[in-house]
Formats: sequence, C-alpha cells, structure tokens
Amino acid sequence: MQELHVPTQRGVLLDGVLFSDTREKADAVVIAITGIHGNFHSNPFYYAIGQTLNSGGVDFIYAQTNDAFGRIPTRDVKTGKVKIIGSWNENFDDTDDDVSAYVNYAAREGYRRIMLAGHSLGANKVIHYLSQTHDARVEHFILLSPANISWLTSQVTEEEKACVRHMVEHGDGQKMLPFPLLGWIDCVADTAWQWLFTDTLNNVHVETDKDFSQVANVTHSGAFLIGTYDNFTYGDPVGFLRNINDHMPTAKQNTLLIIQNTGHTYRQKEQEVADAILQLVRQWRKAYPPAFSASTA
Repeated sequence: MQELHVPTQRGVLLDGVLFSDTREKADAVVIAITGIHGNFHSNPFYYAIGQTLNSGGVDFIYAQTNDAFGRIPTRDVKTGKVKIIGSWNENFDDTDDDVSAYVNYAAREGYRRIMLAGHSLGANKVIHYLSQTHDARVEHFILLSPANISWLTSQVTEEEKACVRHMVEHGDGQKMLPFPLLGWIDCVADTAWQWLFTDTLNNVHVETDKDFSQVANVTHSGAFLIGTYDNFTYGDPVGFLRNINDHMPTAKQNTLLIIQNTGHTYRQKEQEVADAILQLVRQWRKAYPPAFSASTA
C-alpha cells in the first residue's frame, strides 16, 4: 500500500491509499470515495476490496474526502499552512473538487480504465460529480449503499433546526453547534445547514416523487450494491436501489447487486462485496473498450 496526498484545486491535500501490485503496471483502477466517518477503522471492507482487486490485476484507491474523520490535519499547498478539515466543517460545495482530485491523479498515472466508486455519502458525491461533469475519463460508476439524507436528518428536532437557522442567520455559521448533529456529528452551523436545508448531496430517495434531477443527469452506466439489512431505507433497501436506478437514463445498462444478510457497511460480507466488484470490473473489461487513453489526456 502507498499513501497518497492528492491536491485539490483549492489547495487542500486529501489523504488516500493506493493498493497496487507493483510486479506489473495495472491498466485499470477503482477509486472509492469514502462517506462520512467512512474510514479504514469503521469500514474494513476497503482492505478486502483492495487486496481482491489487486489479485485480479486491478489497482484500488481508498479516497478520503473532507469527512472521512471528524478532524483531519492536512496542508494547504497554496499557503503552506496546516489546515484542519473533517466532518466538523465540511462544505458540500467542495464535492466536485475533491472527487476530481482523485480522478486527475489516476489520469496522470496513466490508468486507461477508471471506475469511480463511492460508499454511503461518498456514493451521493459520485452522483453529484458525474451529474455535473460527465467526466469522459470515468468508465463506470459503482455506488455502494447511497445515503438517504432525508432519513438521516429526520432525527433532527425542530428545536435543533431552529438553532441552526438562528446561528447561520446571525453570522455565527462558523461556530460549533451546541449539540451533535444527528446525534454524532460535531460540526459548525454552516455544515449543519447544508445537511438540513440544501439538496447538494440529498440526491437519492425512497419516495418516487422526490427530486432525482442529479440522478437523471448521470450519463454513465455502472452498478449499485446494497445490503438487505441497510437501515437507511425505511426497511426496503432493494426498492430504494430500484427507485434510484429507475430515474437514470442508463437504467437498462446498470447492474443491481443485493448482498444478503448484511447492513450499510457490509459486516461479515466484506469478501463477498470485494468479489462482486472484481467480477464487475472483469465483465466491463471484456465488454467495453477503455474510456481513457493517452490520446484523450
């Protein structure tokens, strides 16, 4: 494994890890955008995915964005100063900058096949990125357990929402909330505002009549995965995925994979998930020419 420090356009360095079999240069890479607090410690399936893909001649990038931990010390390459990022002060408007940093890295390294994956909120970020950029360097997407933000924020009380509104409207958006958002996210009011009152990453839903404009604007094809015990879906994880896919222009081309008897982070089914992803990549390699080559760099 190799540590990565990938620069964004705004200057912040993002930490990642490259899984690569150094005996032979791989032509394909899967980039996995992490969700909130979705780090190696809370989501050990990343190890299984990386090692399994390497066994099949595919590289893997564990790609932390701003919220893989509560607080992450990093550096701003434009100022040279240490900066503390994390779920405590994440700005959802930085999503495309974060994701593109990893795609840019993979393109610079010469990978001809770039698969863009995301888990939980990372899947929502991939949807946002592809809907806005239609990045031709990305061959396919892999969305694991997209986050149903409406379900998550339904736990926030009206009193807590009023507190967030008051702080933001009175110029205190960069001050810490006096309570943890959702019961477990210590963050500033501006970050809480985005969770509660914007649709930047609130792009997938259980209900059929909600706003699927981002999903409908994704022109890539790919795959969805979810566990049958995923508790972010009001008890219907399979229907949740089908509803998302039904709103995509590539619905008939996409693959839906249901992982039995596991939840949002695939506990005890890590290897099954890893094997499924390797099988997907193998199928795509056979069926499609590379999306990215030196001539398109």
